[in-house]
Amino acid sequence: MAVLGKVYLVGAGPGAADLITVRGARLLAQADVVLYDALVTPEMLDLCRQAELISVGKRSGQRSVAQTLINQQLLDCAGKFQTIVRLKGGDPMLFGRADEELRALEAAGIEVEVVPGITTAVAAAAATKQPLTKRGVARSVAFFTSSTAPDQPDHPALPETDTLVQYMGGREAAATAERLLAEGRRPDLPVVIVENCSRADQRIVRMTLTDLARGLEPGHGPVLVMLGEALALREHQPPD
Repeated sequence: MAVLGKVYLVGAGPGAADLITVRGARLLAQADVVLYDALVTPEMLDLCRQAELISVGKRSGQRSVAQTLINQQLLDCAGKFQTIVRLKGGDPMLFGRADEELRALEAAGIEVEVVPGITTAVAAAAATKQPLTKRGVARSVAFFTSSTAPDQPDHPALPETDTLVQYMGGREAAATAERLLAEGRRPDLPVVIVENCSRADQRIVRMTLTDLARGLEPGHGPVLVMLGEALALREHQPPD
């Protein structure tokens, strides 16, 4: 009986190649095969030139590889290779479809390890120098997305928290703002938009909740939307 390889679910971080963890970079350098998402940059893939590369990219609004097919590819690779890396943008355990892949691998008796990565919300807070919590202002944070499973409502209830961070929020951000205004949030609530976080083409836009309700201009990369009192500019904070 062939010995099954080990699969590593590795977080690539927000985008910049030097923001992957040391453990993640080491595993890329040792990998026999790497199955990577669409948001993984070419610079990140330079860390695993020795490996066979398989694109399994998923992007909102674009054609993507079905999750069931990705699961099967992981199983197939485990029968052919010793060290398999499933490279995911951000952190595997946050909006990374890790549960489906873990279930498939565990059911097949394949050893799997998860290597965390810097999630985009934390990287965006660093890029904007805007803490998501602030003493006396914000003591709770919620990460959410408007993307839902087929059997779930299109607009689930928004979290009740001080700071809201909406992943994959480009097209849905205006609807989120309208719902928050209807719930009584103040119209001038600070909002910070970060596109292509940590990359060379990163873009930061500051606005109010009312501005956001009018919609965002189409972007050219992943968009993160941060909303809350903690995102107000500090008195002497320099511009982005």
